[in-house]
Amino acid sequence: MTPRDEPDRVASPVSDAVDRLHEAIDEAAASIAARHGPRLRCRRGCSGCCVDDLTVFEVEAAAIVRHHPDVLEQAPHPAGACAFLDAQGACRVYASRPYVCRTQGLPLRWLEDDGCERRDICALNEEGDPPIEALAATACWPIGPVETKLAALQAKVDGGALRRVSLRSLFGTPRRGA
Repeated sequence: MTPRDEPDRVASPVSDAVDRLHEAIDEAAASIAARHGPRLRCRRGCSGCCVDDLTVFEVEAAAIVRHHPDVLEQAPHPAGACAFLDAQGACRVYASRPYVCRTQGLPLRWLEDDGCERRDICALNEEGDPPIEALAATACWPIGPVETKLAALQAKVDGGALRRVSLRSLFGTPRRGA
């Protein structure tokens, strides 16, 4: 089975749940982005974070295949950057982009195994007051909760296996029945 077969494998309730999760992520991310206003310099065509070799759970890959089959018939962006970028550096699957892409550029926070909190932000967005280290926890995107929800959706499809696929691998693989 190839990654492009995934819409055939991913049941409609799971597919719908991925779409709803993406909508909820966008709503929460917009709220955090609004708090940071001028600090965030990420705009259409800013693609420095859009690197090759990103992998996503199959349920998110299936959403791209389901919503953008036309893009997958085109050539991928040259290796080195995300396969879904166009010539101007804009995302060709923006409406169905994976979770990792939906929160890029925001101040991120997570807990390491040792219990220490870590924070990160795109270098383009680092300047600003207060510094990222001084931001309230609620002003940062929490790494972890959404990943747990995606893993649960993937487990429904894969019986507990948390298989991931490369975004680039979605190109050039014929669909069953095509």
